[in-house]
Amino acid sequence: MTNKQHLIVFGEVLFDCFPSGEQVLGGAPFNVAWHLQAFGDQPHFVSRVGDDLLGNKIIGAMKEWGMDIDSIQIDSQHPTGRVDVELIDDEPHYTITPDCAYDFIDASVMIKNPHVNGILYHGTLALRNTTARQAYEKLASNPGLSIFLDVNLRSPWWQEDEVVNWLKCARWVKLNQDELKQLGGDSGDIQQDMALFQKKYNFELLIVTRGAEGAIVRDSEGGLHLVKPPEVLQFVDTVGAGDAFTAVFLHGLISEWSIDDILEAAQKFASAVVGLRGAISNNTDFYHAFKQ
Repeated sequence: MTNKQHLIVFGEVLFDCFPSGEQVLGGAPFNVAWHLQAFGDQPHFVSRVGDDLLGNKIIGAMKEWGMDIDSIQIDSQHPTGRVDVELIDDEPHYTITPDCAYDFIDASVMIKNPHVNGILYHGTLALRNTTARQAYEKLASNPGLSIFLDVNLRSPWWQEDEVVNWLKCARWVKLNQDELKQLGGDSGDIQQDMALFQKKYNFELLIVTRGAEGAIVRDSEGGLHLVKPPEVLQFVDTVGAGDAFTAVFLHGLISEWSIDDILEAAQKFASAVVGLRGAISNNTDFYHAFKQ
């Protein structure tokens, strides 16, 4: 991997709507792309917003942040995505609106011939609809792209057989320990479950996040890399902490960091993001320590 590799991020952009009335920009792929832009990686973000006030806010925010908007499609038939967030014991619970603009990312109007070589990041939520899946499959058919799958199992918006197909195509996979259990890794021994899961799908790296316990990475040779989170100095919510972790992991991959260095930086950044309301910051100083 070299610094000339490009990052293509595919999937949802939406507003996280909190009980207080706050509306915060979100969506796992958008959060990842936003962070990567702050790190100087200039990701190519492929998504779709409604022709409405929230959609205009997203476009405006991306422009102000310096992000590429060439592959943000405008949908006159479907609204911009939104998620209602309820915090129960400090853990976010999501009610995700169906039939949003990002469900209808159109393969026929995507930029032709996106960057040939690099990493294609996607989650699972944005592939819940046939139209968006077809658009993703068009991108993923590019042999120059290696796939980073960020598993986000949001009921009822996933089917195990579909997730299995995406797992088979991925080079790197990230999921949390509960998602590992849901996909069959439920022996009670997480290291054994990771070994079996990785062997089944032949990932180069399997990344399992464990909340307050940190994260574990299993490499292609069976080596385990562990990290514990630093002390959290300020806590607001855990919304987007996993996306923050992923963004640094992607940044580390294209920067050719060691797995242990990636893990340490990713966990540190995720621990900083829990001090935000929502998943992202528009303060460039917030990112300064992680922009290497």
